[in-house]
Amino acid sequence: MFDPDRGWRLHPQVAVRPEPFGALLYHFGTRKLSFLKNRTILTVVRSLADHPDVHSACRAAGVDDSGEAPYLHALGVLADSKMLVPQEVP
Repeated sequence: MFDPDRGWRLHPQVAVRPEPFGALLYHFGTRKLSFLKNRTILTVVRSLADHPDVHSACRAAGVDDSGEAPYLHALGVLADSKMLVPQEVP
């Protein structure tokens, strides 16, 4: 279950290919392909592991509270498809 109040990261088997429209994500384990529709979501996804929670990753990418909902939805879809996994708690 996706929780934006916790830390997330790309699954180790996911490759990211930046594109002019955003990016392609390919999961080598599940063979699923996902599209990121803009560069901001790409920035958020790439920086997730550097932040304690999703909200701070969004803030660092320039997404404020009022614009966060579509990004949280997209990240939830990526988590449901196993492109993103929770960060381990130290």
